[in-house]
Amino acid sequence: MIGKLGEDVSIKFLMKRGFAVVARNYRKKYGEIDVIAKKTGKLHFIEVKTVSCEMVSREGKTIINNSKQLFRVEENVHQKKLHSLFLTIQAYLAEQFVDKEQEWQLDVHVVYLDVRKKTAKVDVLENVAY
Repeated sequence: MIGKLGEDVSIKFLMKRGFAVVARNYRKKYGEIDVIAKKTGKLHFIEVKTVSCEMVSREGKTIINNSKQLFRVEENVHQKKLHSLFLTIQAYLAEQFVDKEQEWQLDVHVVYLDVRKKTAKVDVLENVAY
């Protein structure tokens, strides 16, 4: 549920910045692209990582709060994840008969939700390399 909410926030964020959403939750056996969007002719494949500001670990310790972040959410986009994302991107490009000259990039959106305050913040890591 929190993941879908984060994706919704990410899509609103993109649309406010002039992106057109092409697809959502594109799945293949080796991976999933959360959002595919286009702006000024370039395709953006977007991995969305969402965290609640009130998130706590099993031990009851705060993982994230508004003043101190004890780990970085984007660290969950590791080499194995990047590999599956790039395989999925290649499948999409081939399946949709996208021209080989088409510009594209992989972006990561980290969405921080504060459910109590009903606010969200999106951090963007652009053009992530594999």
